Amino acid sequence: MTILGIDPGTATTGYGLVRENASGQPEAVAYGVITTPAGLPMPERLVLIYQELKQIILLHRPASSAVEKLFFHRNVTTAIAVGQARGVVLLALAEAGISVFEYTPLEVKQAAVGYGNAEKKQVQMMMKALLNLEDIPRPDDAADALAIAFCHLNSLRFRSLT
Repeated sequence: MTILGIDPGTATTGYGLVRENASGQPEAVAYGVITTPAGLPMPERLVLIYQELKQIILLHRPASSAVEKLFFHRNVTTAIAVGQARGVVLLALAEAGISVFEYTPLEVKQAAVGYGNAEKKQVQMMMKALLNLEDIPRPDDAADALAIAFCHLNSLRFRSLT
């Protein structure tokens, strides 16, 4: 089963696809980012995210997805923008009939690194090791998306045991 992990954002939306290989080990299928130009009006940025995500879904046909929950710091403007990107992501996934699960940054870091307050560099290094990648996944939005997918894969494994 291929799982699509999404780290939503309006400037950069990370995506990562993970599955279990024949020996039951997690492996990366693909990862990267959807970027939008800074000067582009928000509605056009959201359309771009939606269109590119739909292409990724069509290409890889994931069976399930995981999206990072909105984590609100202090910047309301950033939270609103990320919320808009999340809405577009959720729409594209629902429209494709893909089940959506949501995880907090703490849950993702706990699953990927074993420590909920891990730094981005630690997440990148663990994704390289756990998914047997040749290089550290970059940018960090792509590594975060892989970690979100990895978190969901582990969650599904655990659920199958109970």
